Parts: sequence; structure tokens; C-alpha cells
Amino acid sequence: MAPDLIPGHDALPKPEEPGIYVYLPPPEHATKTGVLVFPGGRYSSWAADTEGFNVAHFLNARGVAAFVVYYRNSLRCQYPVPLLDAQGALRLVRSRAGQYQLDDRKIGVMGFSAGGHLAATLATRFDQGDSTAADPVDRVSCRPDFVVLAYPVITFTAEPYIHKGSRKNLTGGRADLYTELSAELRVTKETPPAFLVHGGRDTGVPAENSVLFYSACRQAGVPGELHIFQIAGHSFHLGDGDPVLSEWPELLLNWMSVNGWIPRPQHDGNP
Repeated sequence: MAPDLIPGHDALPKPEEPGIYVYLPPPEHATKTGVLVFPGGRYSSWAADTEGFNVAHFLNARGVAAFVVYYRNSLRCQYPVPLLDAQGALRLVRSRAGQYQLDDRKIGVMGFSAGGHLAATLATRFDQGDSTAADPVDRVSCRPDFVVLAYPVITFTAEPYIHKGSRKNLTGGRADLYTELSAELRVTKETPPAFLVHGGRDTGVPAENSVLFYSACRQAGVPGELHIFQIAGHSFHLGDGDPVLSEWPELLLNWMSVNGWIPRPQHDGNP
């Protein structure tokens, strides 16, 4: 399905204009689950094709609605602007759950690389909405129901695992923000369930980023699943046709089905 652009763009938004590209599965296959997708790009660009639109098509084929979020990422739109865009996008999608045929308790987020940092930040810095807000969208919770992190940037403090380019682009070098924006330090029992995948040969964003977040989830009692592929580096997207790496999206679907966000696969014969 062609994307519905919010708010009304007919091309990629300008660097300082947020937007959402809406991809809905055929109604007869819809699972009532939605995922907001945050592409990577070091907080200075946006990998729309490889970590956005192709992901939307993959999710649609499995009956999941996808919302590719263009969060502002120019160097004039540093923290908290990307987080505000992510929070606003989730509120908007949840407020339109009926329109999109979604269950408003089955809306997750998925982020790649720096987009993974944004997803992890949203998963650890959400609120339940402002009940006194004039805009009804602002009254809606921005807590994701689950979070999927693909080779994510997580830590801004744990040397030598920091992706310094993303940190500098988001914070402008403000050291007072580093602890605040290290997602592994903000995990609590309220953090949503997490699925993480990383490459063991990733030298740009080392796998310890995912390990730190997963370990924090374990300590807080948050359900999660972590996969580290020995042969993978950075930016392997949905597997890029590699017979080994292409398994991770199927592992994700298995995890989503186990948790009840999509139906369990039907098998012939005895269970």
C-alpha cells in the first residue's frame, strides 16, 4: 500500500519537518498490532530505504501495521527534539488506533543503530499523557508496548563502547547529557519487553551496547531476548539476503507471537 504521509507530505520531509509514513497490511491479514520504525543515521541523516520502507513491507506481509517515523535529525535539531518527535508519533498512532484497526495495547517501536538509541530512549523516557491537555493526542500515553532494537546505540558513558558520532550529533557535545541519555541506566520494571539483535563483529557500535541494555532489563525483571550473530558487522538491516543473518527477522516474529502481539504460526499435524 502506498504510504499515507502525515502531515501531508508528497516527498521526503525537509530535515526540520517531522513526518510519519503509514503502511497498513490488507485488512483480511491484519493482526491489530502496529510498529513505529525509527531508521538509523547517526542523528544526522535517515536511512529510509534499508531501515525504514523495506522494514514496513516486511511487517505488512506478516499482518503488522508499520509507521516509518521521520524524526528531525539535523544538527540544529538536537536533544530533546528527536525524542519529542518519537513521543508525539507514538501518541498520534495510538490516538488513531481505531482508524488504523489497531489494538492500542499492541503498539511497539523498532529502531536501527541511532534509531535504536531513539527507540530505547523512548522505551525508558515515556509518560502516560497529560490528562489536562487541550489537544486530545497529548492526553495519550507514549509508552511502547514492546521495543525492538537492531544493532542499537545504547550507551553514551561506557567506554570503549560509545558511538561518539551519534553522541556528538544528538547532544552537541554536552557532557551533562551523557548519563541522562545512556538508555541502559534508565531501565526500570516499567520498561517494555525488549528484543535485541546485534553483530559480533560490529566495530562501530559494539555488541556490548545491546548486552548492556539486555542486562539492565534482566536486573529490572523486564522480559527480553538477545541475539548476537558472530559473523555480522554493523548495518545488516533485515539480513541483506545472507542465509544466516536473514534468520533474525523470523526470530523476531517468533518472539512477537510468544508474547501475543501476533498470532502463533499454524503448523500441520500434531502440535
